[in-house]
Amino acid sequence: MSDFKDKTDAPDNSSDSGFADLEIRCIDCGNDFVWTSGEQEFFRDKGLKHEPKRCRDCKKAKNDRIEAASKFSASSKIEVAVNCDQCGSETTVPFFPSQGRPVLCRSCFLKSR
Repeated sequence: MSDFKDKTDAPDNSSDSGFADLEIRCIDCGNDFVWTSGEQEFFRDKGLKHEPKRCRDCKKAKNDRIEAASKFSASSKIEVAVNCDQCGSETTVPFFPSQGRPVLCRSCFLKSR
């Protein structure tokens, strides 16, 4: 007996491939997006087992973040210009600041220790 669903059992809103468009909620932005029957067929043909978790915009943003992070290896030095959250002076830090976390200049950092 075959594990594949017969196309005659497919719902009425499906395409000729036997897949129906699905609405999925993006795990990043929370908006709903449509995973079309053509995209589902593509996933099946490529052997992909899981449905997408992110909408196109969030997937692109994630890939851009990964690409930017991969350009900086542990051996390369970076300097990011920031303003100290405590005294307001302009300084540079050797890392990419995390959103929502305070960034201190060297003197304020040493005072806080």
